[in-house]
Amino acid sequence: MIVGAVIGVLVLVVGAAAYAAYRYEQLRADRILPGVRIEKVDVSGMTRAEAERAVHASARRTLDAELTVLVAGRRWTTSAAELGRKASVAAAVKEALSLSTGMGTFDRFWHRFREEPLDVEIELAFGDAPGVEGLVRRIAKAVAVAPRSAAIGTLEDASDIRYIRAHAGAELPSRPAIKLLTAAIEDRADRVRLSTHPVPAPITAANLGPTIVVRVDRNRIELYDGFDVAQAWDVATAKPGDVTPVGIWDIWDKREDPTWYNPALDTWGASLPAVVPGGPGNPMGTRAIYIDAPGLIRIHGTTDPSSIGRYASHGCIRMRNEEIEDLFERIGVGAHVVVVGNRPADAEYWDTPGSADI
Repeated sequence: MIVGAVIGVLVLVVGAAAYAAYRYEQLRADRILPGVRIEKVDVSGMTRAEAERAVHASARRTLDAELTVLVAGRRWTTSAAELGRKASVAAAVKEALSLSTGMGTFDRFWHRFREEPLDVEIELAFGDAPGVEGLVRRIAKAVAVAPRSAAIGTLEDASDIRYIRAHAGAELPSRPAIKLLTAAIEDRADRVRLSTHPVPAPITAANLGPTIVVRVDRNRIELYDGFDVAQAWDVATAKPGDVTPVGIWDIWDKREDPTWYNPALDTWGASLPAVVPGGPGNPMGTRAIYIDAPGLIRIHGTTDPSSIGRYASHGCIRMRNEEIEDLFERIGVGAHVVVVGNRPADAEYWDTPGSADI
């Protein structure tokens, strides 16, 4: 009987202890076991809501950390949060709470009652940063430098030509930039340097090709190969009262033995035929190069070689027939014609420039 009584007491004691442990654990079942950290934040004993607030505050500091992007001597400041990255706080806290699921009631009680730490570190997962591509596009647009092709241009007042040297451009390659910026965010770096790549000029002095330069102040036409004069001839340009327009023009057509259409039937051409077919007696001679300058301007031959070198035309550029035939074969449609210089203010009809050698 004594032994039975002792056993009964022991059973009651153990049962009471087990029940006490069960009740103790039940009252704390909504709390994380001791010794659990999420992203180095100790969440021991915290409820779900408490843990989410604590971890969210820590994650916010990480996401709001400033990231400086350096490109081509310029800088942009952003952050992972600004680029749309988010932390999976709820999932990490759920994982922390679930650590007790695989443990028995007494084990959970023992860890809680004795505050025996599990020593578990849960990694906080971060999502992608969808704003990275947009930022790279904006930066690429800001730092892009268009390549400059070589060309022969004019001074601002069109008094002379200027050589426009080829210059490489620059671009920010998108894929490598996105990869580097994404890696910097993953590594929680405070700065990242992105590199631009050179973009070669499509046209250099070496492959510029032919350009025609007309110098009204000298009544000369020059054929350039790149930046070098390949050939030059005397020409006639506009007489006082008419204009050979300065500027940069394009050749849009070329014709052998061109047909001449009278452009001024009501004024200076009133006594001339409306149309003169190609051949002897045609005012445009044997060849015509059509340019898009205003006023139906042509570079053409002539039936009056004595006018060459003089201010004698209605705006067109006249050449000797044998010379324009040479030029005609050496220039193509699409080439530029650069007209510079001004007729002397006191020049009269049939005058020649003081510097002309005719």
